[in-house]
Amino acid sequence: MTEHTPEFGDKPEEPKPSGDGLGAGDTPPSGVSSQQQSAQPGPSQQPTQPVGQYGTQQYPYGMHQQPQQTQQYAQPWPGYASGQAPQQKKSGRGLVTGVAALALVCGLVGGGVGGFVGYQLGGDSSTGASALDESKPARSASTAPQGSVQQVAQKVLPSVVQIQISSAQGSGEGSGIVLSSDGLILTNNHVAEGAQSGRLTALFHDNRTAPVRVVGTDPKSDLAVVKADITGLIPAELGRSDDLPVGSQVVAIGSPFGLSGTVTSGIISAKDRPVRAGGESGSQDTVLNALQTDAAINPGNSGGPLVDMDGRVVGINSAIYSPGSGQEQAGSVGLGFAIPIDQARRIANELKETGSATQTTLGVTITNANQPGAQVRDVIPNGPAQAAGIKPGDLITKIDDRAILDADALVAAVRSHNPGDHVRFTIGGPGGERTVDVTLTGQKG
Repeated sequence: MTEHTPEFGDKPEEPKPSGDGLGAGDTPPSGVSSQQQSAQPGPSQQPTQPVGQYGTQQYPYGMHQQPQQTQQYAQPWPGYASGQAPQQKKSGRGLVTGVAALALVCGLVGGGVGGFVGYQLGGDSSTGASALDESKPARSASTAPQGSVQQVAQKVLPSVVQIQISSAQGSGEGSGIVLSSDGLILTNNHVAEGAQSGRLTALFHDNRTAPVRVVGTDPKSDLAVVKADITGLIPAELGRSDDLPVGSQVVAIGSPFGLSGTVTSGIISAKDRPVRAGGESGSQDTVLNALQTDAAINPGNSGGPLVDMDGRVVGINSAIYSPGSGQEQAGSVGLGFAIPIDQARRIANELKETGSATQTTLGVTITNANQPGAQVRDVIPNGPAQAAGIKPGDLITKIDDRAILDADALVAAVRSHNPGDHVRFTIGGPGGERTVDVTLTGQKG
């Protein structure tokens, strides 16, 4: 959930070496660390770490709600959690106390104003009329301009869901997107995994609630499809993310820290950011090819939509970057990450139909090198890399026109494609630079 901080999920993990092919699921060698936290549902959340040029420290915005490391991405949150067990919900005393204090201040100010007005009214009758004597103005008849945040919110809010998590360990909230009128919902895996040890309930925009069951999950992409027993919902309109320009305006909607229906706005700050779901604990298998945004995303936003100014979903909020350490409820610092809708759409369709998803793979295991690029450590027999002539020791520096700076960047780039896509790899090595054409394949699990 983008959620509070359980980790939406929003949670990153450390890479783990593996002999199974790399790609969506290729595993890099250990030792690569990134900090990032997934935006998690409600109160639980884990940090995620940046990778590549962002350093070795490093996820599902949005956010479940769970913070992680020193410099970290906010973790996934099922309430705000990401991939961890939801945390105990904190009491509302802090908020209530703040409100009480505000009420006291207002009382003092009100008393002063009341005395002044009373003096004016009871004193010199020649004084001008008070604004308090004026009648209430007519209701505003203005309509939301096309393409405004207001207009986008009006369109999208009915299609956004708060997912509440309740278990013996505590409670939290995340977010979700309505896919069908009969209750199919797309969210983060770190939000949906709260069902393993507890109960999920959906709160809809019209204040109806319904129990939720899991249809399918994919931890590697931090996505899940769940089903609520309800009808008459308004499905969200899905857009596309492949041609989304950096700098374009976007709106994020979700339940940060349990505040359902919260709307924030910003821009697409960057694209193709390698981010690990699960933060420092995330493996390279969980690297996301994320959209970066400065729209405020906090624990509880995990699983909610990032939409363009036409109100079309372009990303699934999943993680945030949160500097510092020891923060149980990390907040937005303008570095949020969302799963591109082009990838999420394919995964969601598979989860709906089969309960599991196929990851795009290259068929290699890789590691970081002492120069920009991803070093091939092993090539899986009969895989796409072997068929294309890629060999152990090769340094992959580019996929099509996208530069590859490290192992996580290669995983993210491969996962941005679909199984069956034809791509061109640029490879450096002892024999000089060469290019090879590769047909990527899919791997379940």
